[in-house]
Amino acid sequence: MKIDGSMAAVVTGGASGLGEATARMLAALGVKVALFDMNAARGEAIAAEIGGLFCACDVTDDASVDAALAKARAAHGAERLVVNCAGIAPGKRVVARKRDTGELVAHDMAGFEKTVAVNLFGTFRMIAKTAVSMAALAPVTADGSRGVIVTTASVAAEDGQIGQAAYAASKGGVAAMTLPVARDLASSGIRVVSILPGLFETPMFASIADDYRKALEQSVPHPSRLGRPAEYAMLVRSIIENDMLNGVTIRLDGAVRLAPK
Repeated sequence: MKIDGSMAAVVTGGASGLGEATARMLAALGVKVALFDMNAARGEAIAAEIGGLFCACDVTDDASVDAALAKARAAHGAERLVVNCAGIAPGKRVVARKRDTGELVAHDMAGFEKTVAVNLFGTFRMIAKTAVSMAALAPVTADGSRGVIVTTASVAAEDGQIGQAAYAASKGGVAAMTLPVARDLASSGIRVVSILPGLFETPMFASIADDYRKALEQSVPHPSRLGRPAEYAMLVRSIIENDMLNGVTIRLDGAVRLAPK
């Protein structure tokens, strides 16, 4: 699918990291971009820079998603491109010991459920609500393509580490639903692809100690560094433009395989 200025795109998590890089890439190609995020200050600033639109959005809430989509569609028309980058990455062991008392405690269900609600349920909510709109659009290729949805899983979906039970479960769900959702939406001319990023320069790594950062970089076979958000955005562009990419999960990780911890 050729990317052009007639297209409208929605990028969740567009106010930082992978989502921000994707929003900037699409806007540079002339796409009308709506950034969905909960960080209004940062989202508004980026939207102003790239000529896009910020829409406050909590992907765990139907009403919030509906309102954000209505705002985006009123300004840009129906979305043809959707990139899901909104997510959280908490870390907690299944069984941990309290620092003050030494008591063993189980992983709280509220924390587990929140992670799944944001990363998995939030992604599926965006897929379902945007696919309805895309399916009503006119095809833009001879093959009948109407739109592209990109989701963001993680290499943790395949080699999750200690303390990542909730995160790995949520991202594993995103990866696992890629093929069935792609098959489901194939008759509507909508492609679905999931990216599994490895270790990337995102806000979660901004405050880590230099020695830990260097160790992380050295764990990546080649290139031995953290991935750059722009490299994620490059893959998003390739997915959009290559019509045979559908129903697959793609690791973007420099050949890293995460150790247990």
